[in-house]
This record gives sequence, structure tokens and C-alpha cells, in this order.
Amino acid sequence: MLKFNIRGENVDLTDAIRNYVTKRISKLEKFFEDNVEATAHVNLKVYPNKTFKVEVTIPLPYLTLRAEETSNDMYASIDLVTDKLERQIRKYKTRVNRKSREKGYKNIEFVPGDDNANDNDDSLKIVRTKQISLKPMDSEEAVLQMDMLGHDFFVFQDAETNGTSVVYRRNDGRYGLIEIN
Repeated sequence: MLKFNIRGENVDLTDAIRNYVTKRISKLEKFFEDNVEATAHVNLKVYPNKTFKVEVTIPLPYLTLRAEETSNDMYASIDLVTDKLERQIRKYKTRVNRKSREKGYKNIEFVPGDDNANDNDDSLKIVRTKQISLKPMDSEEAVLQMDMLGHDFFVFQDAETNGTSVVYRRNDGRYGLIEIN
């Protein structure tokens, strides 16, 4: 059963908007077993140029579904993000069920149904493997290293905590830090 946490930034969340979000995203429940409980975190944003961004994150015990869409119409963005989430579920379900059949397991977590997803095995094929040595540094130095290499992320050993961390370039051009426990 999906619960909803709906937030709005620069937008008044009317009952009509809340109901539409709930109605559209609730349709994804048909893919889950009855015992799965999750909270759909929905964030609706309005930018000064009058574009609407809808972000949905659904953390599940076995994976996290996340999608975002931006358009000139909030309802269209909600529809697009729901369609994107459904494609993710179908793709994941197809892969899990195929691997389960190969290993002799039963379907895991998903309700059996038709698998119309275009499943392209090449999309997840690893084409290159690298080995790295983690150098102790702070996050600022890691960002500089990442920029020098022209990458979107950089793995390093945090000099303060001795833990493994990752810096990455966000869609908005700023940087993020992931600290691995």
C-alpha cells in the first residue's frame, strides 16, 4: 500500500492536485505484492519561467524508484513521471523474473503479469572495468580531481573519517557528497 508525502515549492497544493497525484501514482500499486508498504515522496516545484517539475521517490526494501519530469503543464509532468516510473518497474520486473527463472526462484516482490517492457540486455552490459586506489583527501580536493578528469563523479577516501566517499555533479551544476558507511 502506498502512502503519500506530497510537498510543493512555490505552488499551492490544492485538493485537485493532491488527488491527481494520488490517483496517478496509486496505479503503480498493481505491480507490488499486497504486503509491500511504501511512502511515495512527491515534490512539485514551479520555477520562475512557469515550468513545473515533478519529482517522485519511492523507497522499497529491494530498490528505490525515482523519476523526475519538467514541462510547462503540472498535470503533464505528473503523467510523464508516472509513465517513467512504470517503465522502470516493468524493466526491473522483467530482469528479476528472468534471473529468478534461471536460478529456479519464484517471482520476487512483484505481482506476475505481462512483461511488455522492451528489455535490451546491452543497456546494462559493462563495457569497461577500472581498478582504482583511493587516495586520502578532503571533499574539495576530490571535486577538483573530478573536474580535472572531466568526470561526473569521483570516489575517494575521506582524510578525516578514513571512510569511502563519492562526490558528484548534480543536474543543477552544483556538487553532492555521498558518505559510505
